Amino acid sequence: MTTLETRPTAAPDWASQPTPDSADAWLARAREVREILASDAAARDRAAETPYTEVALLKASGLVTLLGPVADGGGGQEWPLAYRVVREVAAGDGSIGQLLGYHYLWFWAARLVGTREQIAAVESDATRNRWFFGGAVNPRDSDVQIRDEGTQIVYNGRKTFSTGSRVSDVTVLEGVLEGTDTHVFAIVPSDQPGIVFHDDWDNIGQRLTESGSVTITDVAVPWEAAAGFVDKAFQPRVYNTLNVPTIQLVFVSFYLGIARGALESGLEYTRTQTRPWLHGGQERAVDEPYQLDLYGDYASKLWAVEALADQVAQEGLAIHHDAWEVTEQQRGEHEVRVAAVKARATDVALEITSGIFEGLGARATAAALGFDRFWRDVRTHSLHDPVAYKRREVGAFLLRDELPEPTWYS
Repeated sequence: MTTLETRPTAAPDWASQPTPDSADAWLARAREVREILASDAAARDRAAETPYTEVALLKASGLVTLLGPVADGGGGQEWPLAYRVVREVAAGDGSIGQLLGYHYLWFWAARLVGTREQIAAVESDATRNRWFFGGAVNPRDSDVQIRDEGTQIVYNGRKTFSTGSRVSDVTVLEGVLEGTDTHVFAIVPSDQPGIVFHDDWDNIGQRLTESGSVTITDVAVPWEAAAGFVDKAFQPRVYNTLNVPTIQLVFVSFYLGIARGALESGLEYTRTQTRPWLHGGQERAVDEPYQLDLYGDYASKLWAVEALADQVAQEGLAIHHDAWEVTEQQRGEHEVRVAAVKARATDVALEITSGIFEGLGARATAAALGFDRFWRDVRTHSLHDPVAYKRREVGAFLLRDELPEPTWYS
């Protein structure tokens, strides 16, 4: 297995460097990680080995602590920057971009549903110990059942997907209390007898995300660790429903990152390897009118969606700051904007990652180059939920002034 020391591009000595303290510094750190990942991404995609080394890279770089408290060694940063960091990493490797994005989401899960005391404790421990988060939450599966045993609750069940599985330090569990419709989130150690990851993720794309199934057997959690519960009663907030727009913006981030990776890899290949068409009258591929049109078209579309994604992320910042005061109207309007950018990002990422071959030529289909991984990655994950329903949310808001009903997917 490739290690940090033997990769084609070696990792800097981040331990001797100060923690980045600005958006520019964090993005520069993310670009360093991107370059390391990109140097052997095609080979690692083919090997499809568990990405222990890649997650160690994310930890060593400090990116896993981006959202954590500064007092505990974290970056103290906000979601708009986290989305941009995910884009950078995904441009080097779509799988690792997804893993990092999901890590941020599950790191934030305490803030989504927890009490103030739980939030402070989880974020402090996670940052100091550089925990890497996974999650066994899939709403289309049967619910994991939770048994109330007085001072503790006990989880039992199975989930089809558990992204991060074997590379995670902790896993976010979600289930339903027996005999009720009450859902309970909890964070538990991943390495324990009651959690068995089945290593059965074998899909065409996002091959290194460790997204296989998991069986949960008698995993016990103290009631005080049940997120958002006080004396066994949940303390509801509108903010609890922000999981969907937030995770959808995570999706947008790694779709756009993968698209940028495809575009920039394609540009480099066309500049250095693509031959001009013998009947085109040009001596260089970069002078052919269809190449100029292709790359100009793709870059224009990508820049536009990136700008929209940044704007929507910034709009959501006020909602995240008002976690105890956010209204249903604010939440609904934000979800509509997220739905719009999710629809555009999906379409543009699929177009770029599949169409880039037009600018490369037949030799670029060599398996060793791995240009197909960009499309496979976007195509695999973009089937998570139908994009038509995102466009429908936007249309219903514009035509009927309807806010999306908060569900697991809206």
